[in-house]
Amino acid sequence: MKKLKNSIFFKMGVIFLLIVVLMIPTTLVKELIHEREYVQKNAINEVSSKWGNGQTITGPFISIPYDKYIKQTNTVDQTEKVVKMREWMHFLPKSLDIVGSINPEKRNRGIYEVVVYESDMEIKGYFDPLDWKQFDIPEEDIHFEKATLNFGITDLKGIEQQINLNWNEQQVSFNSGTSTTQIVTSGINASVPILSNDEDRYTFNTKINIKGSQHLYFLPIGEETDVRMTSNWTTPSFTGEYLPDSRTVDESGFKAQWNILHLNRNYPQSWLGNQHRIMNSAFGTDLLLPVDNYKKSYRVARYAILFLALTFMVFFFVEILNKVFIHPIQYLLVGLALIVFYTLLLSFSEHIQFDYAYILSAILTLSMITSYTAAILKSKKVGILIFSILLILYTFIFIIIQLEDYALLIGSIGLFIILGLVMYFSKDIDWYNINREVESTEGS
Repeated sequence: MKKLKNSIFFKMGVIFLLIVVLMIPTTLVKELIHEREYVQKNAINEVSSKWGNGQTITGPFISIPYDKYIKQTNTVDQTEKVVKMREWMHFLPKSLDIVGSINPEKRNRGIYEVVVYESDMEIKGYFDPLDWKQFDIPEEDIHFEKATLNFGITDLKGIEQQINLNWNEQQVSFNSGTSTTQIVTSGINASVPILSNDEDRYTFNTKINIKGSQHLYFLPIGEETDVRMTSNWTTPSFTGEYLPDSRTVDESGFKAQWNILHLNRNYPQSWLGNQHRIMNSAFGTDLLLPVDNYKKSYRVARYAILFLALTFMVFFFVEILNKVFIHPIQYLLVGLALIVFYTLLLSFSEHIQFDYAYILSAILTLSMITSYTAAILKSKKVGILIFSILLILYTFIFIIIQLEDYALLIGSIGLFIILGLVMYFSKDIDWYNINREVESTEGS
């Protein structure tokens, strides 16, 4: 048994087994992070569902119903009959100009912050005379008197006041719902006068005040779409199919402008029925919170195996170089202390800034492990050594999570340096005679 205890290969096997076992609570910590993130998302969804969800503005577009006739065959007696169906033709504007502002604020649901906003937009533009003849549909089958102008709005709860339309200098009120769900499933519509022989353009102008949360997107349905947005939010994320042509982000907020042509998207200015899906062309702004604690906590937890392996490696070299014996239970306790660091980090980061939570968790963990090491080995020198190495490791990981774009580069260089140090400090160890040295030391 004594020979087995002093076996270098036995100790290495025990250390490897302990690392594997300790990866189980590490996995549970990662699941806990995901669970807390899920609770946060539920809190965000609850607030958003009452205030207004993320909004996507689609429109305006003109929809005109027409009669479509199809032949149907009776399968019993093989007779044919003609059935009249209602279909729609859709027309997009020649020019679409949107100018607006976003006024965000933070709301709290328990310990979680939710970003909501109020937006003011002026939407104007014009339609060219509608080229309905391109579809080869008889004029008598087209119901021009039932033409509607539709706006797609994702969450109608966000509408704050009645929306009126200025159509060719005439005032028209919007109604709830769209006249057809072939393009959008939620929105508003207004009946507009359309004549089959009109040769003049149709101009429109409206103001929309709408509430939402998390993001505000638009669809580039104009032959030329111009969107200009301003806000006092300092951490926007411009996302979607198109990035702004120009943008300014500073401590006072952001300004962004998009200019998109019909040539930049994959659908035409007019079509019949539901031939095209246009929602994939959305673009706009996400209102991000400055820090996502859960993503950072998860990134730190991914380095758990590095913490465990390097810490146990240091203890292993302390055993060899100082000819002392550290029991596997003591390895296990130190490993559990390293795992508890992640639960401390997760819980602290929900209440204070992530960087402070990381520093506080690291100080508590370092203090406990250093004190325990100095006590079991009865050596302040070894305790200080462990403290210094763990401090360097915690600092190294902290730098990596701050430099997200360079994490791989810094991490690779750091691991290269660590490997070099291990090789340097182990170069004088006689691995073949190490068991004899330990036995002779214990025998004397």
